[in-house]
Amino acid sequence: RAGFCTAAAAAPDLAALGRGGFGEQNLCLVGTLRADGWPRISANEIYWVDGEPLLGMMRDSRKSRDLERDPRVTVMTPQCDREAKRGDFKLYGRAVAIADPEVRERYGQAIFAAISWRPEEPYPLFALDIDTASYISFGQRHRLLRWSADRGLERLRHPDDPPA
Repeated sequence: RAGFCTAAAAAPDLAALGRGGFGEQNLCLVGTLRADGWPRISANEIYWVDGEPLLGMMRDSRKSRDLERDPRVTVMTPQCDREAKRGDFKLYGRAVAIADPEVRERYGQAIFAAISWRPEEPYPLFALDIDTASYISFGQRHRLLRWSADRGLERLRHPDDPPA
């Protein structure tokens, strides 16, 4: 499993952009696949345990059922600024259900520390098996970065760059 810590060790600057974006409000957008094959986008909270981002969800929510059926997932920093000054960070991979009671307890503690509330068991909790991470920023200092386990960190041509 290529967790966030694995990606962060290989591409620390890219990981810092993601962690910073997700950490602003502990929010993310989660892309899943509905049973009929259509994509679904949902807001979700994201909290960190042992350096890994974890996604807790409401019991029987459509997004949790999507992931239980098909674990493919995209997780993106939310964008609330038309000019996208922070840039967009995305994780692509598979959701992995967390059953370990110790990890679930630490997750509950992380939420409680952030918002003075903790979820009531049982609830779906997922870690991420990351295939790819990417970041794009806009404006004067635009960048396009992508990491994958097989190719490492790549600095790609930004769509706003002049043609070569």
